Amino acid sequence: MIIDLPDTTTSQVAKNLVKAREEGGVVALGRVLTLIIAANDDVAESAIDAANDASREHPMRVIVLTTSDGEARLDAQIRVGGDAGASEVVVLRAYGDAASNEESLVTGLLLPDAPVVVWWPREAPEAPAASPLGRIAQRRITDAATADDVRAQLEVLGRTYVPGDTDLAWTRLTHWREQLAAVLDQPPYEDVTGVEVRGSAASPSTALLAGWLRLALDVPVRWAYEPVDEWAHGIKSVRLTRSNGDILLERPVPGSAVLTQPGQPDHELHLPRRTLRECLAEELRRLDPDLLYGRVITEGWELLEAPEAVA
Repeated sequence: MIIDLPDTTTSQVAKNLVKAREEGGVVALGRVLTLIIAANDDVAESAIDAANDASREHPMRVIVLTTSDGEARLDAQIRVGGDAGASEVVVLRAYGDAASNEESLVTGLLLPDAPVVVWWPREAPEAPAASPLGRIAQRRITDAATADDVRAQLEVLGRTYVPGDTDLAWTRLTHWREQLAAVLDQPPYEDVTGVEVRGSAASPSTALLAGWLRLALDVPVRWAYEPVDEWAHGIKSVRLTRSNGDILLERPVPGSAVLTQPGQPDHELHLPRRTLRECLAEELRRLDPDLLYGRVITEGWELLEAPEAVA
């Protein structure tokens, strides 16, 4: 069910939301959190689709806030039932002066006594925790991969980091980190003496993986960006150097990786690029601060040397 509310107020939206739940037989008691999506119209629908998919694991109330110039006005749309997955979605489009106070627009629509998560699918404030929406949230999700200059964006994220911040560029690394940790948990248990990470220049995950390995292994880490015309997205390879030979985890084509280890046959692994829905669902599983991400974006980033140039 979809209810359009042109030129409305947040109190009217709240009343219509209660009415829609009662008429549709939907209850709010099973909602575990409020997810606020701050997005422009061009990415709002894809973000809603990802949230609806994630809601099957995390039933929630989704508040989508878009702001634009123009005469002061608030338009809203309520989606419940099959149009909202396992969530209930409130889309707020604020114009002109009506968009000047983002916090007041959403406060009356938050679920009582439930955690609040804010997600910026594209442009995020320079200091998310200090922003009007960030101040009312326990978790704040950004995506450095959408920035024009990913290195500059990582520097900003590290400089402004506050516990509760996280970034989807870090979430996309989960399977890479799992594979590398599994390899190092197997004999022979020899120390790693060096690391090399290669990936796309458009991927902040390259630097974050290098920073994580620098912290975890406490060894020098070389990292380099592959030319864009050779590798379009994500991590390409990780090489771990040990005295008995190198371990190489390489993704020669999207979706598939090859693990090469001394004295063993090559292993082909399924290592696809993670979907937006998968990354969002993972972030919503934990509402406490991701302290490891905090260390990587601050300490790990500062320990890295500049990336090497690749011809």
